[in-house]
Amino acid sequence: MSSTSKSPVSKSAASQSDLRGINLFRVAIVGAASLKGKEVAEILRERSFPAVDVRLLDDDESLGQLEAVGDEMNFIQSIRPEQFERVDFAFFASDQRSTRMHWKAARDLGAAILDLTYALEDEPGISIRSPWIEDWITRQTAQPRVPNLQPGPVVVAHPAATVLALLALRTEQFARIRRIVATVLEPASENGQKAMDELHEQTVNLLSFQELPKNVFDIQLAFNMVARYGERSNLSLEAVARRIHRHYRQIAPAAVELSLQVLQAPVFHGHGFSVYLEFEKPVALADFSRAMAGEHVVISSEDAPTSVSAAGQGDILVSLSKNEGNGVWLWATTDNLRVSALSAVECAETMTASRPRGQVQ
Repeated sequence: MSSTSKSPVSKSAASQSDLRGINLFRVAIVGAASLKGKEVAEILRERSFPAVDVRLLDDDESLGQLEAVGDEMNFIQSIRPEQFERVDFAFFASDQRSTRMHWKAARDLGAAILDLTYALEDEPGISIRSPWIEDWITRQTAQPRVPNLQPGPVVVAHPAATVLALLALRTEQFARIRRIVATVLEPASENGQKAMDELHEQTVNLLSFQELPKNVFDIQLAFNMVARYGERSNLSLEAVARRIHRHYRQIAPAAVELSLQVLQAPVFHGHGFSVYLEFEKPVALADFSRAMAGEHVVISSEDAPTSVSAAGQGDILVSLSKNEGNGVWLWATTDNLRVSALSAVECAETMTASRPRGQVQ
């Protein structure tokens, strides 16, 4: 079925609308064949987002490709302005170039913009959002969140910023922190499918003594850990660190200051976090562990979490170890793509109040 034609309302969506008075919305995913785009489509299905139509859009390389959206198979179609007509939510999950080319067309046709590519973070009127952090702050201040009835474009906070901010806020509720020092281990998937393919090809070629492809990273990444990419790479770990720090400050302005380093790890998927927390006074590790556990945070008392154990999980997996004096080491892993997609869809859920509709249009 073409994603631009009128799709029948799924039974689950229709029943939710009948039983709960929920309006049904039209969604476009720009970059539907990308890693983040596929994850957004999956989260929309898992959370039963009330979408009557999900339009899958991407560049020429992916046109005609079939992708599952709930119980239906949809074709990926080209990104054209008319594809955004009557769309309520447009998720941009491809790359920054694509987002900059097409977001205004979607906005001008009335769609709410959700940017997972960070292309719009310097645009006027945007907001950098993390629903996990917003929910935490709302509960702590006991002030209800007031929906913005005229929201501007939303840049979904970097998943590492969301993780670090939530860990910092939850820690500060337990005891006063003197400092936080964090090393973020970046996976290849943060830079898309081409980066993952290059890591795979480098790994295979190294084992067969062939020349390494270096189009993305311009450096050997397979079986290696790097603090800087090659000179010809369009990517920058320093820029990633600056973005994480900036988003951390934006979404959690009251959190303790963060010292941060980002390293590129030779892994395909999943963030790793090595975090040192220095308290003003000694803390009991068992008490701290109980205080940290809760929504979005799972404490491991036995096996340390890994990128593999975090894959497909919507939580932060954490293990703790005591250091001498007032310090505690924290090791955490997350599914970076899932955290981004969850954040994006949860942002859209909070924005439905700005799109009151009595019936499907």
